[in-house]
Amino acid sequence: MKKGILVVSFGTSYENTRKACIESVEKRIEKEFPKSEVRRAFTSNIIINKLKKRDSLIIDTPEQALNKMKNEGFDEVIIQPTHIIPGKEYEEIVETVKAFKDSFEKVTMGRPLLTMNKDYKIAVDALKDQLPDMKENEAVLLMGHGTYHHANACYSCLQSVINDEELNLFVGTVEGYPELDDIIPKLNKANINEVTLMPFMLVAGDHAVNDLVGEEDSWKSILEEQGFKVKVHMSGLGENPKYQDIYVNHVYDAMKEL
Repeated sequence: MKKGILVVSFGTSYENTRKACIESVEKRIEKEFPKSEVRRAFTSNIIINKLKKRDSLIIDTPEQALNKMKNEGFDEVIIQPTHIIPGKEYEEIVETVKAFKDSFEKVTMGRPLLTMNKDYKIAVDALKDQLPDMKENEAVLLMGHGTYHHANACYSCLQSVINDEELNLFVGTVEGYPELDDIIPKLNKANINEVTLMPFMLVAGDHAVNDLVGEEDSWKSILEEQGFKVKVHMSGLGENPKYQDIYVNHVYDAMKEL
């Protein structure tokens, strides 16, 4: 039986963080499942086109990758997204996979980082490995992507588990709720005057470079203007071995369904 695992990421145009975060997850999965061929797909057409034009790097969409695997005679395929929440892009991957349900003997999907109740505690425990030692007046502010989709509620669930763990961690988003303006009053109420910024995204890509620490209107510049001392942990979650393990375990869970 010819087995394959298609690792599907949003993608990034930054080579260093692509290697450090996306490739590290792919290689971890490849190492764990030597009997399966690991393939890559990106969901962002903008990034796919940019990489093709700028770097002559060809990366498939999920549909293109699955078509190739179909034509190459794969029998069993697991699609593992590296997305953080089961939002709109995840749903689009699900719809793509449904179109291939009769193309393989067995086909199924793994779940994103935050999906089941148990995922939140696991994600917070993994996050502890990259947290600095903090005093009472210090906190870490996580930047999630955020979305208009109802899956944005995942960030509130994450904050709830963080609160249960009594960690000085605050979750904000770029394109959802809560935004930075919602977080700053909470920092002030908790008497926080020093903040470490971290991307809560697979890669430290465009949002991290521009929205988190950019020179104008970034979270860093706004916080500094408001008197906070700001440090930065500029790493995507994909660099953390424990997050790599999470995606590996989600592949295992998908295999059980097969």
